[in-house]
Amino acid sequence: MAQILGGIFTSHVPGIGGAIAKGVQQDPYWSPFFDGFKPVHNWLKTAKPDVAVVFYNDHGLNFFLDKMPTFAVGAADTYRNADEGWGLPVQNSFKGDTALSWHIIEGLVADEFDITTCQSMLVDHAVVVPCQLAWPGGVDWPVRIIPIAINTVQFPLPSPKRCLALGRAVGKALRSWQGDERIVVFGTGGLSHQLDGERAGFINQKYDRFCMDKLGPDVDALTTISALDVIEEAGSQGVEIVNWIAARGALGDTVHELSRNYHIPISNTAAATMLFATENEALEQAA
Repeated sequence: MAQILGGIFTSHVPGIGGAIAKGVQQDPYWSPFFDGFKPVHNWLKTAKPDVAVVFYNDHGLNFFLDKMPTFAVGAADTYRNADEGWGLPVQNSFKGDTALSWHIIEGLVADEFDITTCQSMLVDHAVVVPCQLAWPGGVDWPVRIIPIAINTVQFPLPSPKRCLALGRAVGKALRSWQGDERIVVFGTGGLSHQLDGERAGFINQKYDRFCMDKLGPDVDALTTISALDVIEEAGSQGVEIVNWIAARGALGDTVHELSRNYHIPISNTAAATMLFATENEALEQAA
């Protein structure tokens, strides 16, 4: 039976990818953020996942305003990286897990989610940067991925409550899979930031910390407001917190927080990292 080991939650801003490309991770500007991944690296060495389910939002590489699915699930053998305009170095392709992808898709449809199925799919910085952070310096990715894209761009946006339900349905499907895969779940994006308009540069530390405090023990507390209200609290791009909410839903009812990090570099995005182990994984490590 497949085992969900835990979840990694992190920002995915292109500036992080640029810092990696330039090798400036330990510069004073960036080190407070990159140092937050040391516990993640240690945990991954022990957990040894072979599949990563990644909740993220596409930035125009696959979908644009003329065609924007609310939820899209990858079902490809391979996911190629491409630059969507930030000038980041193109990374090696990821292997997919088509059998598990289709199992998730079938489970979501059975649970009455209307999703877009992508048998061909590119992945942008929202997938690549978190994986670079988790497995730095590698040539070949040590995991197969299943990307799940959530619309955070084109109105109407899915509510936090609906995204949590999506994540829980994905978790249900994973736990019913009869393979022996070891699975890590990623929630990527955010936290509070707005890139344009009158509130460009907006950051709400209070809301960010509220989200981080509630994500583990009481994720439902993050679903009491609409997506538009989240934008008011966190900025127009801060609505990416729904990716975190969905990923948290996939982990199950009880998780154990292993680490967290919150850093505001001299930029317009609050950068954060959190690591959770599922209850079964935490018990296994303690035994």
